[in-house]
Amino acid sequence: MTEIWHNPRCSKSRAAKAAFDEAGVAYTERRYLDDPPTAEELDAVLTKAGVQPWDAARLTEPVARELGLKTLERDRATWLKILAEHPVLIQRPIVVTGAAAVVARDPESVRAALDSA
Repeated sequence: MTEIWHNPRCSKSRAAKAAFDEAGVAYTERRYLDDPPTAEELDAVLTKAGVQPWDAARLTEPVARELGLKTLERDRATWLKILAEHPVLIQRPIVVTGAAAVVARDPESVRAALDSA
C-alpha cells in the first residue's frame, strides 16, 4: 500500500495527492505533523529514498535556524533524532510504496512515485 506523508497546508503536498487521485492510485494519508514518524521510521524511509536526513530537511523553518542546522555536523543519527522531534522540518510530501520512497517535491518526483505505486 502507498502512503503519502502529507501536510494539507503545503501546495506541493496537495499537488502530489491530487496527482494520485487523478491517476486513481489508492493510498493512505499520513498527516505527519499530527502523527510524526519515529527516528527509526525516518531512517527506513529515507534509506528507501536514497536520501540523507540533511537533504530531506527544511532549513528555512524558524526551528532550523534556532537549532543551527545549516552548520550542524552531518551525523545521520543526530539528524534523524532532530527530524523526529521536529517533524515540521521534514520535506514534504514523501510518498512511500512497498519498494521505494520518494520526496515528491516536483512533477518528475511525483511521476516517479506514481510509477512505483
